[in-house]
This record gives sequence, structure tokens and C-alpha cells, in this order.
Amino acid sequence: MSLFVLLLIVLIIADVIIRIFIKKYEESKLRKEREAVLAEVVKVDYGKEVKTLKRAEVQNPKARILCVDDEDVVLDSFRKILVLDGYSVDTVNSGPEAITLVQSHHYDFVFTDLKMPEMDGVEVTKTIKHLRPDIDVIIITGYATVESAVECMKYGAMDYVQKPFTEDELLDFTKKCLIKRQERIKKQLKPRVHISHLPETEKIGRGEFSIPGGVFISANHCWAAITEDGAARIGIDDFAKKIVGKIDNIEFPNLGMTIKKGQTLFSLIQKNRVIKFASPLSGQVKAINNELRENIDLLDITPYGKHWICTLDADNLESELAELKIGKSAVAFYQEEIDRYLETFKDKVKSANGTESSFSGIENLEDKDWYLVAGSFFEK
Repeated sequence: MSLFVLLLIVLIIADVIIRIFIKKYEESKLRKEREAVLAEVVKVDYGKEVKTLKRAEVQNPKARILCVDDEDVVLDSFRKILVLDGYSVDTVNSGPEAITLVQSHHYDFVFTDLKMPEMDGVEVTKTIKHLRPDIDVIIITGYATVESAVECMKYGAMDYVQKPFTEDELLDFTKKCLIKRQERIKKQLKPRVHISHLPETEKIGRGEFSIPGGVFISANHCWAAITEDGAARIGIDDFAKKIVGKIDNIEFPNLGMTIKKGQTLFSLIQKNRVIKFASPLSGQVKAINNELRENIDLLDITPYGKHWICTLDADNLESELAELKIGKSAVAFYQEEIDRYLETFKDKVKSANGTESSFSGIENLEDKDWYLVAGSFFEK
């Protein structure tokens, strides 16, 4: 074995040891910080309506939890177990106090005992799910009241946990509830489509789609906007930009060329692959966007407004505009396209990009899949 190979092995082993040491040091430091939080549990003065509130907050919590039980020993157990594992925990001794808190604080979970004086867990569940349906309710129950806990799930409770519980049982249960909550929220948060008037310097968010007011959208995701002199500016819409991703070049049309609706007006180039975009309108090309030609990355800010690709002196505006979509019909069209994309291509794109993002660009797809997406949405 050469000296170089031996040295390399030693360096690799040293790197692994250092990483393990750093990880253990960070874990130890984090635990000490959480132990300090537990040692200084704050009894919060929230007024007469919430007399028993105690708060233990950690940095970057896995979730924010409110525990409700008339037995302090149960609340102490919840606090100790969950705070050390990275959760922020508030505790109170009664249902009415919990209801007051959820109206002004943002919790991920409320753990509520089933049997409590004044207001039981059933009423707590009903009220919280009415006031804050976004908060997940977990029932704390004993063996004798499991049937009642299951009944609470009809009113919106996510699940129930039986006491007494061990530390590992509570941690495992809470972790499963958190995963379940995250998966549910992920399904609920469909990409949002809205008509906007964003400044041309404000970037459109990755998880949302924008259609400026007054802009017409074609079936192949070109946009058209009519200028004051009656000309039509043409570009790619937000859906096209997000699905395509990084654009390496644009093949602009020739000045003065006459184009018929449905003929290729311009093309986007990505890694030597080409997507041809048909013109949404008929007319003569009277201008191309030289600013965009010199800096394609402007499309990353927004593909709308001054980031148009070309301008047409349109011939048949009245009849051809009627075939495009605007306003609510454009939003509905977008949502249909988003649903079709997620159903058909999300897994391919996710696999190619190694990311959870639903709308990563298609640049890393293999040619076959790349052209399949392009043909399905843009070349039509």
C-alpha cells in the first residue's frame, strides 16, 4: 500500500471521527439548552382568564404544543419529555384556559385530557376544531375511557394517547402525529393561482402562480397583453417558466416577419433541447425585446410585464382574443394544468431533481421525458 493511499485512509478516518465528535457536541449542547429551558419554566401572567399557564419554549421547535390537564403531574411529564426532544410546550389546567389561548396563539397540537371538571375533553375538542380547525387535537385518556376518546375523533380529534405512558411511547406517538400533520398540510397546500399586480422587480414565489390582471393566456402558455397603440406584446407565462426552469437561450422571431396564429413564433432552448411556442395571435413582428435577449435571467424575476419576448402588430385581435383566457377563466385553466402536471409528471421531475418540490424545473429530465412534458403543455 502506497504512502498516499495510507494517508488518504487516515484522513478519511479522521474526518469521520471529527464529524461524530461535532455531532455529539452539538447534541449535548442542544440538550443542555433544553434542560435549561425546563429548569426555568416560565409561569406566564396572562390575566384572570388564564391563571395556570406555564411556558417552555425552545429554539426552532419541531412543533408548538398546548397540553391541558387538571393534574400537574401529567403536565410535568409532558413538558419534561417533549421539551427535551425539541418541542415548545405550554400547559394549563382547564379547558376554558386552553380555549382562550388558541384564539390568540398558534399551536400545532392541543393535547387535552378527556376527564376534567368545568369543561371536558369532548367540549375542548369541539370548540377548538370550530375556532381553529388548523390545530390538531389529541385526546389524553385512561384505559376506561378509550371508547369516549374514539368518540372525540368524530368531532375532529386526530388521535388519542393512553396514560400512563412511557417516555419512548409518548415520543414515538408525538412523532407519528407530527408526520401525519405534515403530510396532511402538504396535500392541502396546493399551488396557489392568483391574479396579481406585482411590481416587475418582485419575484413570484415558487409555490404560487401569478397571472397579471388584463393579460390573456393561450393554451400553450404564452401570454398576450394589448398596448395603448393596439399592438400585442407576447411572452411565456408563469406556468411555462416554472415548469421549464432555467432557460439557456431564446430563439427570437425576425423583425418584420408575418405570423399566423398557431405557427412557431419563438423557441426556448435548454441544454440544446428546443421547445417551440406557437403564436397566440396573427400579425407582423414589430419589435423584439433586446433587454431580455441580453439578460435571459430577467425571466427569473417575472416572465410578465417588461420581460415580453416580442410585439405583434396584430391582424385579427377581436376574433383571436376571444379564444384566449383571461381573469377567472385563466385561473381555472391554470389550476387544471397544475393538477394534470402533478398527476402525470411530478414523480418523474422529483426523481430527476432529487427534491421534494412539486415544481422543480424539467432541466434534469432525460430527453424522452423532457420532450414528453414539453409536448404535453407547450407545443400544442
